[in-house]
Amino acid sequence: MEALNAASLPAGSLLLVDAAPIIYTLEAHERYAARFAPLFQRHAAGELSLAVTTVTLAEVLAGPLKAGEEALAKRYRAVLESWRVVELSGDIAESAARLRAQYGLKLPDAIQLASALSINAEALVTHDRDFSRVRGMRVLG
Repeated sequence: MEALNAASLPAGSLLLVDAAPIIYTLEAHERYAARFAPLFQRHAAGELSLAVTTVTLAEVLAGPLKAGEEALAKRYRAVLESWRVVELSGDIAESAARLRAQYGLKLPDAIQLASALSINAEALVTHDRDFSRVRGMRVLG
């Protein structure tokens, strides 16, 4: 996995973002939010396109819903759905199964990787070290 350097990403790049970077940013995590802030700033400036999977949507919404914060969950969902949302199709599921077998990934991680590959993303942005063995997709964190 490469260290994330948002400034080095080509303008117009499409990136699939895993749940952790989004959660760290939304919750202003004192240690990790700053690492991902430049990525979201470049997106806000229209320089990068972001995508999420339906798995990410579920993971990000779980925190506010667990806390009974329906309005917050609704706001988070609106933001995430303004990005490209990659649905879990049969083809992505099969690809995820193959990637899971090849790399020993957990199913949600395999879905993230398969989804990034399916949309020809420039990179998968994550904080999950389980992607360290992955080849064929740029993984940034």
